[in-house]
Amino acid sequence: MGTPSRGGRAEAVRDGILPATLPPLDVSPGQATKYCWSTSTLELGIDVGDRDRVIQIDAPASVASFLQRLGRSGRREGTARNCLFLALDEEGLLGAAGLLLKWSQGWVEPVVAPPEPRHIVAQQLLALCLQENRVGEHLWQEWWNGLGSFGASAEPIVRHLIDQGYLDRDGGMLFIGPEAERRFGHRHFMNLTAVFTAPPQFTVLRGRTEIGRTDPSLLTERVDGPRRLLLAGRSWQVTYIDWRRKRCFVEPVDGGGKAKWSSPGFGSAGSYELTRTERRVLLGEDPPVKVTGRAASALRRAREEYLERVHPGGSLIIQDAGGQKRWWTWAGHRANATLAATLDTVAVPRQHVNDRWIRLREDVTAHTWNEVKKDATDRLCLPDVDERAVRGLKFGEALPPRLAEATLSARLADTESATAVLTEPVRFVRHG
Repeated sequence: MGTPSRGGRAEAVRDGILPATLPPLDVSPGQATKYCWSTSTLELGIDVGDRDRVIQIDAPASVASFLQRLGRSGRREGTARNCLFLALDEEGLLGAAGLLLKWSQGWVEPVVAPPEPRHIVAQQLLALCLQENRVGEHLWQEWWNGLGSFGASAEPIVRHLIDQGYLDRDGGMLFIGPEAERRFGHRHFMNLTAVFTAPPQFTVLRGRTEIGRTDPSLLTERVDGPRRLLLAGRSWQVTYIDWRRKRCFVEPVDGGGKAKWSSPGFGSAGSYELTRTERRVLLGEDPPVKVTGRAASALRRAREEYLERVHPGGSLIIQDAGGQKRWWTWAGHRANATLAATLDTVAVPRQHVNDRWIRLREDVTAHTWNEVKKDATDRLCLPDVDERAVRGLKFGEALPPRLAEATLSARLADTESATAVLTEPVRFVRHG
């Protein structure tokens, strides 16, 4: 397990995780070394020239992101791709090991269109009226040649745009209305013509001091009582969320046990595939990479720590000495949020969900569990979201509120992975 330190490059190389197929960087005495520091924008295609080595702090959120960053090195003839992982803690080490194991198997996330693009339907309708000045109120569907999202399901969106003044109607024609002018008209409707948005992360601030960043899924689910996060090693209570600017303001509180997730690293909203691969690492699989002595020792400790929370034959429901029950699914945050919404009669309020486990009621027994779980795959529910969260959905204000919430809820769900977990055997275990 490695950490950046004042020891410079030699200590960083010693403390990191280095893919075995990628040779270390050799710097001759007296040779000048140049460094280029970057945030995640390095993977977006910005031309920064050929790099000798990419140094990654903890693991990126996906194999695709890792490949993009790795591709910044080894561009010159006779050189190889070269990446060094520096893990800040045990969670970062497990994330890096899981990602590298999945990468070594030639796997990368499939390109899948986001579900339920209702807000894009609203944007396209407004953009069409802006482009053509006037569009027949019964002819707008012809512009998309029968594309499903612009069929009958788009009619409620059109009615909402008209009712709320985004579109005006006169003589059987639709055209841009005053509300669209007010919301999107600045700088010649630039905000209306750009669909893409920045990476969906929120900056967490205490006053003017930045604490870190968190995934929006941790801010969008309904909670009972104050919303709390665990970040930078301590608990924070959310005091205000600026959905438009993607900022979250917090104040310190005592009691880490009531935080949004149980330890740093759970806030990354990991995918089903990568979280399951972390479980495989804990069960004994190693990525085919060079690992430092410190990293190897940390992996051994992690495997001992999680020995009774992972099982190759299915998932575990574990009751601790205090009576609390957790369902260790290792399914990723979106699948767990879907499972918690579906099994809401036995799951504790949904803030007790992370990548790895779901908190269950203390009175759940094997009998009640089997009854609740029966036929659950046929009635999967989407996670509830805070209605204020739609302010962070671009063009979400142009949708009827219920459709905006349904759109965001569908994007926070993972029904396929939830179904896979529900079909696995479950064992009840009591500790203490």
